[in-house]
Amino acid sequence: MLIGIIAGIAIVAALSYATGLTRLIRRSFGSSTEYKSSESAAAPELATGDWINSAPLKLNELRGRVVLIEFWTFGCYNCRNTLPFVRSWHDRYQDKGLTVIGVHSPEFDEERKVENLRREVTSLGIRYAVVTDNDYQTWSAYHVEAWPTSFLLDKQGRIRWMHVGEGGYDEAERLIQKLLAENDT
Repeated sequence: MLIGIIAGIAIVAALSYATGLTRLIRRSFGSSTEYKSSESAAAPELATGDWINSAPLKLNELRGRVVLIEFWTFGCYNCRNTLPFVRSWHDRYQDKGLTVIGVHSPEFDEERKVENLRREVTSLGIRYAVVTDNDYQTWSAYHVEAWPTSFLLDKQGRIRWMHVGEGGYDEAERLIQKLLAENDT
């Protein structure tokens, strides 16, 4: 019986590796990618949605600022774990040139209701801009696959870093500081 269990586990592991499932699972938990400015692409514009804590923002109007975009949903446990770091970066760096935008892409029906989102944004102490993405247009444009996923854009609106999942907080903060120190050109 024990030999059968071990053989079954080995078969499942081999199939997961062969089909790429292992890579997808690993990518969904704490993976980061930093891009050199010459490799980075212009970030897709944000789709229209309801805005909380801000008038509608356009990325092309934020040129000259570093932008942190975080894809999240208020029912996501992992998103709540990243929240203290995102709030802290907003509080510490907004006057130094950082704009934080939370893109709320709901997982469950109750998360689609803007009144529920407004209540949660208030109760969670979120003071940065949040936009609804109920139809997943922005999610799709950025090729997001999991909550939370964060992107850092440089002052020219190019994607310079992406992180999926929790963690990477020290790396993110170092890159925020680096991007803020870069020239605008």
